[in-house]
Amino acid sequence: MRRAASSSWIYRFDEMEEHMVQTGSRTARGVVAPAGVFVAVAFVAAGVLGAAQAGTPIPAEVIQLTQFGPALAVAVVALLWPRTAREALTGAVGRGGGPALPGAGGVGVALQVTALLIVGLSAGAYGLLTGDARFTAPGTLGSPFALIVVAQLIGACAEEIGWRCLLQPLLRRRTGPLAASVVVGLTWGAWHVPVFGRPPLYAAAFLLATVSMSVVMGLALERVRGHRLLLTGGFHTLVNLGLLLFMDEEAGALAPIALFGVACLLTALLWVWRAPARIHVR
Repeated sequence: MRRAASSSWIYRFDEMEEHMVQTGSRTARGVVAPAGVFVAVAFVAAGVLGAAQAGTPIPAEVIQLTQFGPALAVAVVALLWPRTAREALTGAVGRGGGPALPGAGGVGVALQVTALLIVGLSAGAYGLLTGDARFTAPGTLGSPFALIVVAQLIGACAEEIGWRCLLQPLLRRRTGPLAASVVVGLTWGAWHVPVFGRPPLYAAAFLLATVSMSVVMGLALERVRGHRLLLTGGFHTLVNLGLLLFMDEEAGALAPIALFGVACLLTALLWVWRAPARIHVR
């Protein structure tokens, strides 16, 4: 009985969604309400999960439960607006619709190389500035490194299914790829609420990093039709692992996060420079 009632409820949402599409309302275009609900749920769920982690034995260096907030938000949007969610998530896992674009495979490789470049620029500049090339040997971490790698990939994908696989495509219906990427990057950065308990320059550098990385991933996704979750999750994982091993930006010092932000900005400018001119328009 409950299942039948639930199915009827979801069906009514689907009918309402189709009606709004036909009438051309803003909500029907699958942007305003779904995006707003996604962001709200992602923030609330992350806060609840972050508080819950304190009562578990899971080390934060392995995985942070807050990373599953965006995934839960995707589930809520998919429940309320199934058609909109299906369309936005097309190509997130597996191959998406439409013919493959020229050079799409190379873009995926370039995205992962960019993650390594960000880490290399950050760590190299930090070493030159301080005279101490910081490196944490994987064997000295509190958990097996293989476990950390797998958990970091899972956590990164739990974030990217929301930020780049749902919210980015939703915003792309209203604006161009560059503007959509900047908005997603700002929202993604603001979602890391504890960062704003740091000094203003620290928070600004962190936002610079999230916006820049969002631009890189957003422009890369313009050239691929499928496997978007694996590509962005891989990029996110490589950056997180690189910071874990080579940087100490979470200690609160300004220099590491500032250098990280500048490294992200430089790579984003490179992607913008190499992108087609259409990214500058809607």
